[in-house]
Amino acid sequence: MAADETNDQWSLDTGPTFSLIRSLIADRRTREASGCIFIEGIRNFITAVDHGWSVQTIVYSERLLIAPVARKWVRSLKRSNTPYCRVTPEQFRSISCAPRASGVGAILRQKFVGLEQVSVHDRACWMAVGQIRTPGNLGTLMRSACAAGAAGFFFLGDGSDTFHPQAVRASMGAIFGLPLVRTNVTNLRRWTQEHCVQVIGASPDGEVLFNRTHYGARVMLMIGEERRGLTAEQRALCDRLVRIPMQDHLDSLNAAVAGSLLLYEVLRPASV
Repeated sequence: MAADETNDQWSLDTGPTFSLIRSLIADRRTREASGCIFIEGIRNFITAVDHGWSVQTIVYSERLLIAPVARKWVRSLKRSNTPYCRVTPEQFRSISCAPRASGVGAILRQKFVGLEQVSVHDRACWMAVGQIRTPGNLGTLMRSACAAGAAGFFFLGDGSDTFHPQAVRASMGAIFGLPLVRTNVTNLRRWTQEHCVQVIGASPDGEVLFNRTHYGARVMLMIGEERRGLTAEQRALCDRLVRIPMQDHLDSLNAAVAGSLLLYEVLRPASV
């Protein structure tokens, strides 16, 4: 065991820190009450820091963490007096959920923006969801939204577990680069009307095919829960319902797949 991993007078006590980390990983109530999440992995760590997410505590292993850019960020954050735990490889692996421990993780402050902070411009598309049951679907939707160039991701209420570890992992870092908004139906209706945003809902009973409709300069795509689809409140928000063509023996697509198809249709370059 290397001396520089054990004799660190400024390193936090791993006991309480690890207890909090395990609770943040396992329990949504802890994430909601604390307003924090735990992330691990070089990509997540670098992307979160690059996008200005507030780092509450760094956890790293000198031996495991070999990526130069991640090591540079760790040093920079430590110099700015960010609390940290320097641990052994075995200690880090005890809190890691990854197949191969990267050697760096962090407790972050959750980051939502208010409606008044959302940038509104033409040729913009936002994604909106209510309840998404499967965290992997939610993370994939956020990944697609970021990749397609969406302007933000809206959560109606608290039906979706935004920062579930599986959602964060499936987003592949996209969750840190998207403006995330949590609001309700009333406020969202007011906002879309004020900014002339066309709300398009995805539903098997949509009156027009998704690739045969006209999308306005500002579009919000509404995606429903995997099994039940859009709620009555969500449908009432929509200016139009569109459907994705499928063979007769199927009646719906995976929410992440459906949302991704619509995103790329709306944001497809005019020349294509």
